[in-house]
Amino acid sequence: MQRIRFHHVGFPTDRPLPAREHIGTLKRTDSGYFDNPYGIEWHQFDADNELPAQIRTMPHVAFVVEDLQSALLGKEVVLAPTSPTAGVRVAFILDNHALIEFLEFDRPEELIWPHPGKFTL
Repeated sequence: MQRIRFHHVGFPTDRPLPAREHIGTLKRTDSGYFDNPYGIEWHQFDADNELPAQIRTMPHVAFVVEDLQSALLGKEVVLAPTSPTAGVRVAFILDNHALIEFLEFDRPEELIWPHPGKFTL
């Protein structure tokens, strides 16, 4: 069995989030991940976002996996592997009615999403 590591908890929200954090290609605004040490992230979806309803409406727990394809074997896949940014692949599953996100990085995360202080204790 491969090792997994906690990454974040994501919460969909209708409250306004900072416009500077809008990701046009994903039709979503993400906020909070770099601002707290607890791995809490808020997601606000554009009205025309076409991601599956579970992703737009349910909280999820995200884990980093070593091999995304093997992590998905035998699972109820909600969103097949996709790449939100270079160096990262993600997928979502449902497990016992819980929404789970898997992330796979091709290099250290701090090289993909540089943010001073986030990746140190």
